[in-house]
Amino acid sequence: MRAEVISIGDELTSGQRLDTNSQWLSQQLGMLGVTVVYHTTVADELEANVRVFRQAAERADVIVATGGLGPTADDLTREALAQAAGRELVLDEAALEHIREIFSRRTRPMPESNTVQAMFPRGSRAIANPHGTAPGIAIELPGPSGGVSHVFALPGVPAEMREMWQASVVPAIASLGGTSRVLRYRRIKCFGVGESDLEQMLPDLIRRGREPQVGITVHDATITLRIAALGADEAACRALIEPTEATIRQSLGTLAFGSEDDELEHAVLKLLAERRQTLATSEWGTGGLLADWLSAADPVGERYVGGSIIRSAAAWAVLFAEHKTSDAGPADVAAAMASACRQECETDWGLAIGPFPSDADAQRSGELHLALASRAGVKTVQTTFAGHPTIRRPRSAKQALNLLRLALIK
Repeated sequence: MRAEVISIGDELTSGQRLDTNSQWLSQQLGMLGVTVVYHTTVADELEANVRVFRQAAERADVIVATGGLGPTADDLTREALAQAAGRELVLDEAALEHIREIFSRRTRPMPESNTVQAMFPRGSRAIANPHGTAPGIAIELPGPSGGVSHVFALPGVPAEMREMWQASVVPAIASLGGTSRVLRYRRIKCFGVGESDLEQMLPDLIRRGREPQVGITVHDATITLRIAALGADEAACRALIEPTEATIRQSLGTLAFGSEDDELEHAVLKLLAERRQTLATSEWGTGGLLADWLSAADPVGERYVGGSIIRSAAAWAVLFAEHKTSDAGPADVAAAMASACRQECETDWGLAIGPFPSDADAQRSGELHLALASRAGVKTVQTTFAGHPTIRRPRSAKQALNLLRLALIK
């Protein structure tokens, strides 16, 4: 079955609010084996809503909509569905009684305007909303290839929508048939090369039409390979995914550092835990990204003990006076930072990001120095900036973490 997810509201089309409902619903539909082929976002305008529902019904077997079920004048979903179906709105007494009960529980009188929430297109049915005043609507519209399209309209409040989805919509979709297969994903996280270089290392895996399908996305220099398998059940999907995952890991070697929600800081902390070792950091110009990421991933400070965040030459002069030399270059500064933070914090490793070039300097030379200190000495690495200026800091912080990760797996 093919599905379309519709999000309704001026706050979404104007960009005032992020549409997280569509993301969540698409994931849930995929888990049911329903392929989402369209996302539509529409403002609070009746004609536009009617048109969107009619178009969706022509191309999708299942439509899940969120928003527009409130009691105010700009809540138009019920009227749009009635017009799309060519039916009148009628009062559902049971739904009205539930709305009255909700207000009674809250010890508030029910405004007359809330009566509209009990109005449904004739022939539709209410989707129970145990904790809200906006029941959902289930209705059929003329669908693709002469069949019907099953529409489930839910409130936009995420907590209410999710509860109604699990209790009512999931069983309804399952009863339609055509969902005997399920969709499962596996994400492999990679770092160290560009997207095109990595794709060339996996030439046959990324092609369209392959089963299981492998997609590639990039965010702040981290590459995610997503394996999508459609099978009869969880075990069948796993059997499809595992050989492809093994091929990816064999082809990429150390470029693959984790899976699912793993980030480089998680990979580093796991390796430190295996070795029972500790880490301190020192950063000049990144705004403390290393400290932030590592602290969040190790909140009790078991492996990451802390470090320093430098924002000026004056701070460097105070914090690293013992290591300062008159002719120190950026590589020497980074090495001194790594050694000093390791010594002061008494850790096994000291990781440093040297003086961060200004945007103008970065465009001219593109050089940044990283340093890693251990009992064996200090290793400095010169790296270059690449990509859009907005990812320079996260990319540099990830390069530093990757420097340590590679040292830990040797």
